[in-house]
Amino acid sequence: MSMRAIQDNYPPEFAHCYGCGAQNPHGHHLKSYLVGDETVARFTPDVRYSGGVPDHVYGGMIASLLDCHGAASAAAFACQKEGLRSGDGSEPIRFVTASLKVDFKRPTPLGIELVIRGRLRSLEGRKAWVDLILNAGELACAVGEMLAIRLPDRTDS
Repeated sequence: MSMRAIQDNYPPEFAHCYGCGAQNPHGHHLKSYLVGDETVARFTPDVRYSGGVPDHVYGGMIASLLDCHGAASAAAFACQKEGLRSGDGSEPIRFVTASLKVDFKRPTPLGIELVIRGRLRSLEGRKAWVDLILNAGELACAVGEMLAIRLPDRTDS
């Protein structure tokens, strides 16, 4: 049985994000998965995403990966808390980024798979706080803190 990515449950009208939207033919198509009490995504940036340090990833790409993974993580954690299974036919839960703080710990090397992990810090009403880390191999290259806000259900409007 294959595990379905969190982003695969976004309705088509909300699946156009450059970082993670399946409906964006030019995007990165980042896929995030809920695994136990954390979320995991894997991505290998192309050489065109080189930063100012030769053979290393552009910081904006790192922030983009944390942003998309964090919003998907918030949705997955909200589903988990409410006892819903993503993709079960219920109204998809969506979050948007209100705040993203990124601390770059060390230059992130190109040519290696990056692993992004998310953990829920707290979920209160429509607000989710998610802690994020981006690793290249065993090296923690960036950490992030996200405040994500839950969008109203489409049936609420």
